[in-house]
Amino acid sequence: MQDDERSAAAGPSRRAMLAACGLIAVGGLSACGEREAEKADPEAPAGPPEGSLEWAIAGAWRAADRGRDSWRHPLETLRFFGLQPSMTVVDFWPGSGWYTEILAPYLAEGDGEYYAVGFSNGPGADPAQAALNANFEQRFGSDRRLYGEVKFSQFGATTGPVAPAGTADLVLFMRCIHSWMAAGTAEKAFADAFAALRPRGILGIEQHRLGPDQDQDPAAADGYVQEAFVKQLAAEAGFIFEAASEINANPDDTKDHPFGVETLPPRLLTAPLGSPPDPTFDSAPYREIGESDRMTLKFRKPE
Repeated sequence: MQDDERSAAAGPSRRAMLAACGLIAVGGLSACGEREAEKADPEAPAGPPEGSLEWAIAGAWRAADRGRDSWRHPLETLRFFGLQPSMTVVDFWPGSGWYTEILAPYLAEGDGEYYAVGFSNGPGADPAQAALNANFEQRFGSDRRLYGEVKFSQFGATTGPVAPAGTADLVLFMRCIHSWMAAGTAEKAFADAFAALRPRGILGIEQHRLGPDQDQDPAAADGYVQEAFVKQLAAEAGFIFEAASEINANPDDTKDHPFGVETLPPRLLTAPLGSPPDPTFDSAPYREIGESDRMTLKFRKPE
């Protein structure tokens, strides 16, 4: 789709909408109200420039999700991956949309495109995953003023292309590889990402990290994956390793928790997955650890 066609499809720009004071209200305070409050207090610090990545991260629509920013480091992580506002970004298994709330407004404001690649709704689909897909599409497909024209596709064992071949500038795998290892679809995920990317496009990965001296479970049942194994999967798919960052490292994570990585925040499981919570389980030590130790890796599709 050409830029002028994409802009027409998306409707008025977010900047125009904000100027009309009709974007969003949180706690009874609209975007226009926030601006008027700033005018009333000339000493109030100016917010980040509209359309910037900082603006998207600070957005009022993220009020319920900002608590994890100190663990997930969205600004530093997305800058490390090289995100730009006019890119086409393909986000595998965005879950409930923690990163979507940043990426979709940012890309819509910059005339980029955002593909949300949800769970497969094919034969044998998990009803919980199907419900999450439906809720996600309702949430992010119904507010085009804020999120733009989000493109929805699916990934699973039998799904087709996640996006038109050779069109993506950036593909994101955010803490999903362990689930694909359990389902036997990890190799397909890397192959589908490779197909979607243009030459020199980037694959950005954030994943719970197993220690190099710890045994790798082929199904990654505890949620942790060795960095060397992720690099091997990427190389087998044809990717070239570009760089690693310790942005999301947590040296306090021992990676030997009773219910795997989900024992830690934000999930804080107190019993095996699928079992009733155990009110006698002490989660305090796991709150103290914080969120998991995670690798942050960048790969490139060759010419």
